[in-house]
Amino acid sequence: MLSARKIRRFCAVSSGFPLLYLIFKGANQDLTANPIEYVSQFTGWWSLTFLIITLSITPAREIFNQPRLFPLRRTFGLVAFSYASLHMAMWAFVDQLFDFQAIFQDVTERPFIYLGVAAYIGLTLLALTSRWSIRRRIGERSWERLHRGIYVVSLLAVSHFFILVKRDTTEPLLFCFILFVLLAYRAIPKILSMTR
Repeated sequence: MLSARKIRRFCAVSSGFPLLYLIFKGANQDLTANPIEYVSQFTGWWSLTFLIITLSITPAREIFNQPRLFPLRRTFGLVAFSYASLHMAMWAFVDQLFDFQAIFQDVTERPFIYLGVAAYIGLTLLALTSRWSIRRRIGERSWERLHRGIYVVSLLAVSHFFILVKRDTTEPLLFCFILFVLLAYRAIPKILSMTR
């Protein structure tokens, strides 16, 4: 049976496959007619996917009684942050050429950019405080309250994606539905316990 460490290592390594696929397509000059937009959308999609996977760990652990899945929350959370960082870098450094005026204008005039930046700031805070040493330093209860922010980050990220897509909203709606189910799984038992 695989140890928890080996499972984490396998998940971390396999999560790099989408990036390898992107590099392969780039090496073969197969990034469509608009490579900046393609890479930006690709990294954003995978960031949101791994964010949803992160939120799925707790339900999967409880439903299937697999406590070894617990550490994977941090693993997939950091993977989501890594893809989100690539997504942000494509926008700020490649698309906007690190032009602060253009970046500020984008944030203030385009709602989906504002939501995306807000989600990334929140995800960055969660990533920076994910270490056990930080958890011990600020206290278990404070750490847990802080990391419940992943729900807000997820809502912002899904909203960012939904507003961005102008035509076929099938994928954003699917992400919305999955997120709703994951949030309902956590919220409904608490609501029921309060009404008893």
